[in-house]
Amino acid sequence: MLGELYAQEAPKQYTLQECVDLALEKNLRVKRSLYSIESSKINLLQSKMAFLPTLNGSGGYGQNYGRALNPVTNLYTNRNSNNINLQANSALTLFNGLRLQNTFRQSSADYDASNQDFTKAKNDVIINVVTLYTNVIFNKELFGNTKYQLSSSEQQLERIKKQVAAGSLPKSNELNQEAQVATNEVNLINQENALNLSLLQLKQAMQLPGSTQMDVEIPDLATEDLVLNQTPEEIYGISLQTMPEIKAAILRVQSAEMALKASKGNLYPRLTLSANATSNYSSVSDNARFEQNGNEIITTPIGYVPNNGAIPGLPAQIPVFSDVQVPIVNQISENYGQRDQLQDNLFKTINLQLTIPIFNGLQSRSAVQRAAVSNEIALITKQETENTLRQTIETAYNDAFSAAKTYTASLKQVNAREEAYRMNKQRFDAGALSYVEYQISENDLFQAKSDLTRAKYNFIFKKKVLDFYQGKTISY
Repeated sequence: MLGELYAQEAPKQYTLQECVDLALEKNLRVKRSLYSIESSKINLLQSKMAFLPTLNGSGGYGQNYGRALNPVTNLYTNRNSNNINLQANSALTLFNGLRLQNTFRQSSADYDASNQDFTKAKNDVIINVVTLYTNVIFNKELFGNTKYQLSSSEQQLERIKKQVAAGSLPKSNELNQEAQVATNEVNLINQENALNLSLLQLKQAMQLPGSTQMDVEIPDLATEDLVLNQTPEEIYGISLQTMPEIKAAILRVQSAEMALKASKGNLYPRLTLSANATSNYSSVSDNARFEQNGNEIITTPIGYVPNNGAIPGLPAQIPVFSDVQVPIVNQISENYGQRDQLQDNLFKTINLQLTIPIFNGLQSRSAVQRAAVSNEIALITKQETENTLRQTIETAYNDAFSAAKTYTASLKQVNAREEAYRMNKQRFDAGALSYVEYQISENDLFQAKSDLTRAKYNFIFKKKVLDFYQGKTISY
């Protein structure tokens, strides 16, 4: 039996808070929501960094064989060579129809919504654990009632056997009581199975193996302190301000609105400032390096004039001289290496570009239309979320209200059944009441206690749910 198992294994008793904490720690949906937050955080950072200029660099190395263009001199050469090309460029968007600003606002709303989704995931786990925890407590009380009923029927069987043996009761009373004991044993087994099933469901919610031995702590529940002092409309009004699913739906409407504005930015001109720097190197130019250091005047013959004997003493051909400026070239290095070529061949540009969209296959306008549809869907989703929340609160309130009335009626019924059973037992023991009437009285008392237990926990749980929707922490 379950009681014997508890005595042997001595399972750990969990409080409601311990069950909730363990379930939150291991629940996969909660973990998935954490990664959704990280993903939204990355998108938010990316949209923020989009305001900064871009900076990219590239480089290339190649080998030429035979006739090729020297990128340094821009002349063809017929020799094997090595080439290096380096490039860096940067761009800054000055205006693009406020697309960057609206995309950042969209990402910010998505990030806040993902945080609300995380809270909603935790709330769902809490509600589920509280429901299963309450079911375990309910089944434990029913199990106790059933166990008490079996013990009572077994004691009654012993008394009937003695009376039958003494000849004061017929044998049929003993047989009927044995059948009642067997019925109570079946009820105890069924209730034990129900308790084990509810414990198994609680373990599964806590991500514990089914073989884990555990029990729950039964709190002291005072139903007289749990009264419905607010209307469903008042509770719903509070929940609109506290429930994360409502906040997430509102944030996603804002996100959709920003996405619509961002898509409209593609319809406006775009103004971009860009800069580029390029340099190159070729091994063809990797020779000794010279530098001009002024000019030198040299007198040199430029031709001859015939003398024809007009000037005696001079040769027949008289040389003519002229002053010529010759550059003075000094060798400053043995070769024109990579570093010098890359530095000397550096080329820089700055551009201001205006792009005006005229026609692009309706891509931009189609994107705007899709964003408008998504915005309407977000509004509908928000309305659906609000309706679902309102209906859930109304249902929980109606159930709690009905359970409160049922509990009051069941309490009166139990009091009456207990008194009737006490009187009938005295009459039965005195031989003034038939066995059938006595058994009916006992079964009626057991059923009344079961109904009272069911109404009690139903009311308590529904009241806790209503408190939860007001932003209160569920605790027993």
